[in-house]
Amino acid sequence: MRFQTPLVSAVLIRRYKRFLADIRLEDGREVTAHCANPGSMMGLAEPGLKIWVEPNDDPKKKLKYGWRLVEHADGHFTGVDTSLPNRALRAALEAGDIPELATYGTVRPEQKYGTKSRIDFLLQHTGLPDAYVEVKSVTLSRTTGLAEFPDSVTARGAKHLGELAEMARIGHRAVLFYLIQRTDCAEMTLAADIDPTYAAAFANARSAGVEVLAYGTRITPKAVTLGTRVPVK
Repeated sequence: MRFQTPLVSAVLIRRYKRFLADIRLEDGREVTAHCANPGSMMGLAEPGLKIWVEPNDDPKKKLKYGWRLVEHADGHFTGVDTSLPNRALRAALEAGDIPELATYGTVRPEQKYGTKSRIDFLLQHTGLPDAYVEVKSVTLSRTTGLAEFPDSVTARGAKHLGELAEMARIGHRAVLFYLIQRTDCAEMTLAADIDPTYAAAFANARSAGVEVLAYGTRITPKAVTLGTRVPVK
């Protein structure tokens, strides 16, 4: 998925109220950017970080920049926009680029299911059980090379796991898809110390037959695309 507008680099001054970030552009101007990430962004919101933002000229948008990437000192990138994984994954699903899910011909995003919930993708094909695919954006890493989820307590995430488990119990395919928005991680695990309730719900979901997939991403200031599958510890 290519960014609609070329990104520009900036320096993070501070992130606050979850969805706002004050930044300094290359020309010295200080502006407020939209931060499309409701999580804690642990390790990704330190003042002074080099970041990449996407300008816009939409008159309906009050904020003229959207925060998309963090560029780490070692040259690796982390994507901080939690809406990007769904867009990148949709493109990959429609292109048949995910071997585990490539046999499905129909990709339906944002379908109602469960208790007042929506599944990220419902995959369908004649002769196959429906596949319910829930996508989670992974940005936390506290150990070199190891991605973790979640980065904060997520009651919503635990609820989704319960609903996926129910889909599996009644005969559908249920898939939890972790998209790792970091270029410096080769495997993934759960951050059970951050949210033990989520970790317990994850174990119950796997016991019920929920499949777990984790894929990395290729990230540059030009695009975010699906990478290769990585193991879940």
